[in-house]
This record gives sequence, structure tokens and C-alpha cells, in this order.
Amino acid sequence: MIIVRYSSNILGKEEKKVKHGGKRKGAGRPKGQGKFGEPTKAVRLPISMIQSVLKYIDNKTYQRIPLYSSKVAAGFPSPADDHIEGHLDLNEYLVKHPSSTFFVRVTGDSMVEANIHENDILVVDRSLTPTHGKVVVAAVDGQLTVKRLHMKDNKLTLLPANSEFAPIIVDENNEVYIWGIVTNVIHAVG
Repeated sequence: MIIVRYSSNILGKEEKKVKHGGKRKGAGRPKGQGKFGEPTKAVRLPISMIQSVLKYIDNKTYQRIPLYSSKVAAGFPSPADDHIEGHLDLNEYLVKHPSSTFFVRVTGDSMVEANIHENDILVVDRSLTPTHGKVVVAAVDGQLTVKRLHMKDNKLTLLPANSEFAPIIVDENNEVYIWGIVTNVIHAVG
């Protein structure tokens, strides 16, 4: 902080400016030194986020992965281009609304025909409006489930994507909360 004081100018004398504190020549750490090898900037963070931000910074494996402009043929092979389209940050690609997005792991196989399998990770966005045909994570009478939302004639049904499972027909006796819309599914290729 810089404090500036002015002397009184009663006799018409020149004002005297006195500075205390502030930047001094040669003081402080030289630029480009320290842990990051470049200039740094102080930022304000909520206390609750400090550990996750430090973990993110210390994560030596974080990388923006190259995204190639050529597509991979799933039919007949085609010559590949060596052109990088850009870099892909999966956080940016998968999470459109960070403050309202969460991940949840799947158990069971009621959605296999929608390509949602045991141990897949669902990316769920709570900010999106549940509409007919969307895959949702819902709590039905206190139990979490992932199903396709079916709304017709003011009736709500949660449809499985596996013919071996029955639909969940919701009526006034059920307590149902739609937790969010499934936007992406992450699963390993086996």
C-alpha cells in the first residue's frame, strides 16, 4: 500500500510529496524464478477450493491432448492426415456447465441398448431441463436409476434400454426427483 502525505502550503511554498512503502528497486524475487519458471499473479480463491486447485496445479500428468483433423474410418481404411486440428481438454469437451455437473458410476445393465454399461461413468448436467426422450438420472422412492424419460399425456415413465427390464411407471404414489440429464458416457473399450 502506498500512503501519500502532503505538507501544508500555507506560505505558498512548494508542496512536498512523501511516499512510504511500495515497490523498491531490486526488491523481491526476480521474474521467471521460483517453482513455475515464469512470472506469477496472486489470485483470490474460496477456501473450499484451495486443495482442489493445488492438486490440479501439482498434477504433472495434466495435458491438453492433440486432436487430429482427420477422422478415423470405422468402415474402409483411408489415408491419415498428419494435421493437428487443435488440442482437446476433456473438461471443456465433456462439461459445459461446471457448477451444475457431476459424475456418477453405473451399476447394472438396464441401459445396455443405449450403450450405457456396468462401471461406465456418466456425465450428468443438472442445469438442463428434463424433456421427453432424454436419458436422466432420477431418484425414484429414494433409489437412484438411469433411464430414458418418456412423457406422454401427462404421464411420466422411465424406460430402460434393455428388453429384459420393465419400465418404471410413475404415479402419485411415487416420489421422483430428476437429478439431471446424462450428456456423455465414459467407458473403456473391452
